[in-house]
Amino acid sequence: MRVVSVPMRTRFRGITVREVALLPGAAGWGEWSPFLEYPPEVAEPWLRCAEEAAAGDWPAPVRGRVPVNVTVPAVDPERAREIVLAGGCRTAKVKVAEPGQSLSDEIARLEAVRDALDAGGPGGRIRVDANGGWSVDAAVAAIGRLDRAAGGLEYVEQPVATVEELALVRRRVGVPIAADESIRRAEDPYRVRELEAADIAVLKVQPLGGVRACLEIAERIGLPVVASSALETSVGIAAGVALAAALPELPYACGLATVQLLTADVVDAPLLPVDGALPVARPQVVDASLDALAADPERVAYWEARLAAVREVRAVRATRAVRKDQGP
Repeated sequence: MRVVSVPMRTRFRGITVREVALLPGAAGWGEWSPFLEYPPEVAEPWLRCAEEAAAGDWPAPVRGRVPVNVTVPAVDPERAREIVLAGGCRTAKVKVAEPGQSLSDEIARLEAVRDALDAGGPGGRIRVDANGGWSVDAAVAAIGRLDRAAGGLEYVEQPVATVEELALVRRRVGVPIAADESIRRAEDPYRVRELEAADIAVLKVQPLGGVRACLEIAERIGLPVVASSALETSVGIAAGVALAAALPELPYACGLATVQLLTADVVDAPLLPVDGALPVARPQVVDASLDALAADPERVAYWEARLAAVREVRAVRATRAVRKDQGP
């Protein structure tokens, strides 16, 4: 296992450095990068994804390019405009419901994003992501105003925290609703379908256990899918691209251009968008980049202990499964 610390261009999700563990396998490297606050039980499916990647167990692609969106953190309008202009994409996902910011701040951010997209010609699309940060009433009020500021929203991702609340919001607004946390953090990801709580499913390969696990969810949930990242290096993004490339249909741009948020990468050809799309490819890890970005020894020890804790979770689950099969 190699552990790297990659500085970020902009504070995002409360962090300025992304720590990542890379695991070797028969087909190359897999990325294991659950966020530091996640306990072993939550980090376990992320490890399955890394193991799947390292083994090369990905389905055959049905397309050679994956359209993507540029991601705009909760920054000021001028910075938002710069990010979109530099992003090379015709779709932008903008973070909203940021603690400490007002709706007026977010309206100004969306107006700047719209201005930047329009500079490249008509047809640019804007989606927003609230990460479950609103109440139902606040979501309904905010979505209407943000929709007008954006000149029409493509969709709103996870405006509220629970799937039940998501269903209530969907019935009160005219903008499509996408579910992220209500799928990947739910005991039953299909409750979104049962409650008709969303129009779109956002699937992230690491939290959901890998490409094949996501394809099964996509087939069963019966909604259009947007493959999205968990702020990975290009090693992890390649797994998200493999998912998007294998989906039978891909009506929306995917949230896989987040390597743009990092100052460096560990591969020879970082997965950065060209003409708004990523190639379906698996870039090669460069030893010199692993060395240049290597985490301090104490951080490596932390990740080694974390890996041991996840494997212990697996061992306990396996023991319980055997006892259940054996019966009383």
